[in-house]
Amino acid sequence: MFTGIVEATGTVESIARAEPEGVAARLTVATGLDLSGSKIGASIAVDGVCLTIVERGGGRFSADLGPETLMLTTLGNLDPGTRVHLERPLRLGDELGGHLVAGHVDAVGTIVARRQNGSALELEISVPGSVARALAPKGSIAVDGVSLTINALAELAGGAIFAVTLIPHTLSATKLGEKAEGAAVNIESDLIAKHVERLANPYLGTGGGAHGETPSRPISIENLRRYGVVR
Repeated sequence: MFTGIVEATGTVESIARAEPEGVAARLTVATGLDLSGSKIGASIAVDGVCLTIVERGGGRFSADLGPETLMLTTLGNLDPGTRVHLERPLRLGDELGGHLVAGHVDAVGTIVARRQNGSALELEISVPGSVARALAPKGSIAVDGVSLTINALAELAGGAIFAVTLIPHTLSATKLGEKAEGAAVNIESDLIAKHVERLANPYLGTGGGAHGETPSRPISIENLRRYGVVR
């Protein structure tokens, strides 16, 4: 579990394909982040994707990327020399400065607009419908592993566009300000919102029930009154 507060950036050294056998790729990242307390097998978030450290030492670490990670995230398109966001996992008792981030990317979004607003930068990002359902104005969103607040949300056919603001600290501590229009970013919607949406789907007529069944007690004013939720 992470918080979306980037600790440092690293630099991609290499992505080696199909080694060892059964693994889609091995990513090696150079960084000044202190990983002395991270054992082999520990988690680390790279651009918002939770990975497992399989090698470390000499100011670098390696992690294996499975087929699903390559398919659902931007990591497979990284080139040597590219900067990436890094965050070590949250420990019990640590300050939760951002929001709860699992490191399980929902989809890849696209930056569709950039606007300078004084010393801040506003970004508009398009996402597919699978992510849009769990978004809400003033809700939390992780973009390349950075915890941000959704300022505005516009629903579109097949998806949505949301806006976020990058304050000067975020611009200096992350690489988001360097992303151009058309750039791809990893998107993870709010963990709690996803679970609520999944549980509510059968009662809202949007699917999601086990084996596609219709619930016996759908949400309605009549049932809410019947069970004492409203008067």
